[in-house]
Amino acid sequence: MIFVDTGAWFAMTVPSDPNHPTARAWMQQNQSSLLTTDYVIDETLTLLRARGECQRAIVLGEAFFSGTLTQIYYLTQADIQATWQTFRQFADKQWSFTDCSSKTILEKLNCKAAFAFDHHFRQFGSVTVCQPFRV
Repeated sequence: MIFVDTGAWFAMTVPSDPNHPTARAWMQQNQSSLLTTDYVIDETLTLLRARGECQRAIVLGEAFFSGTLTQIYYLTQADIQATWQTFRQFADKQWSFTDCSSKTILEKLNCKAAFAFDHHFRQFGSVTVCQPFRV
């Protein structure tokens, strides 16, 4: 199972994103099941809308919630408390709360691979960031 982060979803969705060709190629060659969280979905759809990509946000949201694109992990109250502890513990990092939630869930589920363009995932130390090939 490979965890997919906001930047990767965004790049796969928006043709003008510089990482779009790489993200699309990665998605087409990937054979593993995908995992994301409700927090990453929130961040992705919000980012799309904020950047004027409302229609793409709706299409991607439909794909997320149809259950065919990815498995969605919904954070529990305990997960949110663990995320808060991670956020506090790594105050020296520039990790968003959503980044901290991703770290928490990756470790909880023992998921060791992520598709992300965000360098913060490399800082986690507990996950291998998939090396998408450049097209």
